[in-house]
Amino acid sequence: MSSRFLLLILLSGISFGQAGQFSTDRLIAWCIVPFDSQKRSPAKRVEMLKQLGIKRVAYDWRKENIPEFEEEIIQYKRNGIEFFAFWSTHELAFQLFKKHNIQPQIWKTAFSPDSGTQKDKINEAVNEILPLVNKTRELGCKLGLYNHGGWGGEPQNLASVCRILHDTHNANHVGIVYNFHHGHNHINNFKKSLKLMQPYLHCINLNGMNSGANPKILPIGQGEHDIEMIKILKGSNYDGPIGILDHRSDTDTKTALKLNLTGLKDILTKAK
Repeated sequence: MSSRFLLLILLSGISFGQAGQFSTDRLIAWCIVPFDSQKRSPAKRVEMLKQLGIKRVAYDWRKENIPEFEEEIIQYKRNGIEFFAFWSTHELAFQLFKKHNIQPQIWKTAFSPDSGTQKDKINEAVNEILPLVNKTRELGCKLGLYNHGGWGGEPQNLASVCRILHDTHNANHVGIVYNFHHGHNHINNFKKSLKLMQPYLHCINLNGMNSGANPKILPIGQGEHDIEMIKILKGSNYDGPIGILDHRSDTDTKTALKLNLTGLKDILTKAK
């Protein structure tokens, strides 16, 4: 790295870690497969990502995508795209991870028990996820508990489950994947929620944030709370992976990702 480049970073007021964390080639594209209105093939998807400068993908899928699992992995490897994470579980995918020697994070919706004391619920959530904890350990993959509403979507509960898994089950590979678009009820206490989760965070996926989730999916920079929340994130010293998402079936994925990239760049300028 040149001394001139380091000087430019220092003058900009952005640390090297933050510059890398939010740079386009470090961001993770999320919800870009079944939500793609253009229904791209793996090869076309890689072409789109390369045009945008994105080099990491969290892979979501539906039944019709299963026959493409291996081709997706091959295309990513061939074109320098990181297969960063895989949604939920599938035995064929697990076999292919071994075959192609990749270890993506596995993202799984955190379990939400519906009865019992808080202690009972935490223990039930721990026991429910243990088989996947062991499977991901065997695969050499991190396991991310994904907030998707309900009891299992609350930061305090996610952190409590992770703490027990770390302390009691030697499961330091388990952590939290926190999604802004499933966290609208945390807007007002985001700083506190982030602090609870931070020791366990595997990834944070950004989204434009309006009160009342109106609308739920919004490009970064178009929400009323975006500057404040990203400023909190930058000030937290969280230096882990950051994701942006499509999640809009009525919009070309390329357009949705472009809007997020543009909005994030603008927000980072304002959220100093």
